[in-house]
Amino acid sequence: MQNITAEELKQRIDNGEELYILDVREPHERAEFNIGGTHIPLGFVQQMQVDEIEDWKDKEIIVYCRSGNRSGQACMLLDSMGFTNTRNLVGGMLKWTELYK
Repeated sequence: MQNITAEELKQRIDNGEELYILDVREPHERAEFNIGGTHIPLGFVQQMQVDEIEDWKDKEIIVYCRSGNRSGQACMLLDSMGFTNTRNLVGGMLKWTELYK
């Protein structure tokens, strides 16, 4: 797992890069505000229910949550499942909304 900052991610989104983004927050959090990507709550990741992103194993996956804690856990779990390039969004949506909302 590596980290990525909100600034780096925003730049990459603005540049139109093809990104593999995973939101591990709960559904009610995602409904309030999200930056897109696939939604698999951390509980499902913990239960290894990640079939939806199985073909992302060799892709760079940017994982986000509210503060960066759950997404960090998700990155470590995904790494243990054979995902090879996970990145945790430092500060999560709190940092994102502080900068861009």
